[in-house]
Amino acid sequence: MSKGEWQTPLGNVRVDSELAASLQHSCRLLMEDSKAHESEHAIEVEIPFLQRSVGEFSFVPIAIGVSRYAALEALGHGMAEALKGSADKVMIVASSDMNHYEPDDVTRIKDHKAIDKLLALDPAGLYEVVREEDISMCGYGPAVAMLTAVKDLGATKAELVRYSTSADTSGDYTAVVGYAGMVIS
Repeated sequence: MSKGEWQTPLGNVRVDSELAASLQHSCRLLMEDSKAHESEHAIEVEIPFLQRSVGEFSFVPIAIGVSRYAALEALGHGMAEALKGSADKVMIVASSDMNHYEPDDVTRIKDHKAIDKLLALDPAGLYEVVREEDISMCGYGPAVAMLTAVKDLGATKAELVRYSTSADTSGDYTAVVGYAGMVIS
């Protein structure tokens, strides 16, 4: 989505049309598709947090519907290429729940297999472990693209800020969702 604004209870946030054009030039797989955002909620959940923590900003929303590694890797390389010359400070945000609706002990094991690959800055490893271990991490595609981009941009460190499952608040350990907050620099 390369034009417009997104409205939140905290105010409107502008889509960065210039950066969107640069991204589309760097990654030919990107297509204009505002409908892709109608049923996907990951970005709209993140925007108010960003409004609170960083204040005013612009962004380029990308919804990923592809699950082929080569396409995700190409997107990551294209993002890095578009951002390398930017004078602006840029943050890449990938949003995903971790494993879904399995017992807490199973989810924690599966999630930590994925988290280990994120901490190792290993996009191919993340892709493989999610698919081989049947980890129902819905946003592994954005995470793979993000890892590829940040590695191209020189990232060397990942930190797990916090991990929990829904059982930590609900007390129901039978069918949980995992959550991990990470910072990569």
